[in-house]
Amino acid sequence: MLNSLQNPLSLLGRLLLALLFVPAGFGKIAGFAGTVGYIAAKGVPLPEVAAAIAIAVELGLGLLLAVGFQTRWAALGIALFTLVITFIFHNFWAVPVEQVMMQKMNFFKNLAIVGGLFSIAAWGGGAWSLDGRRKD
Repeated sequence: MLNSLQNPLSLLGRLLLALLFVPAGFGKIAGFAGTVGYIAAKGVPLPEVAAAIAIAVELGLGLLLAVGFQTRWAALGIALFTLVITFIFHNFWAVPVEQVMMQKMNFFKNLAIVGGLFSIAAWGGGAWSLDGRRKD
């Protein structure tokens, strides 16, 4: 039974992960100055460049993930990006005590998302993806 669900579940998984990144990319475009300010406040060098990279990853690679084009590379790119930013933006070990629980939860949630993206990078987008259609 699970084999018959492989393609729809793969599509659903890709879409749900993309749903996290694509709107965030659009939000960064709409609020570019605020995004740059937040990145700068975390001490990231060249915050405008970092914001542009975040938009490219979240929006660009997020859309590739959603449609399943170059799925493995898109998932790997988003995973590595998410892994790096997790240590910068959810550093629960260096925040005031009242923020620890929320930052720790976001830290480990991001690690779980990275795990899911690594799985997609390993196994691909499935038959219901543009990559899958090209194999026919």
